[in-house]
Amino acid sequence: MAVSDIKNNIGKVEGILLRPRITEKASDLAEKNVYVFEVSPRANKVLVKEAIKSIYKVDALRVNITKIPSKNVVSRGRKGVKTGGKKAVVYLKEGDKIEII
Repeated sequence: MAVSDIKNNIGKVEGILLRPRITEKASDLAEKNVYVFEVSPRANKVLVKEAIKSIYKVDALRVNITKIPSKNVVSRGRKGVKTGGKKAVVYLKEGDKIEII
């Protein structure tokens, strides 16, 4: 994403955070003020940080983004593809909290 795209997207946080990623590992991290979200494929660290600030009203200290690869699966004898995506790991300062459920 070019610098001009980032400048154009500032203030447009809708569609950046898709959903919280609820897994066993994410639940353990939530106790340490670290939250995991599935994010849009066009999202970057700056946009995720702004989305967290505008939606949850907390400041993120750090954001890490990881690509999730697509995988081939077989279910009931049929071949298919499990789509990939992106996930963001958001670190909050001590005392801040996000209520997911």
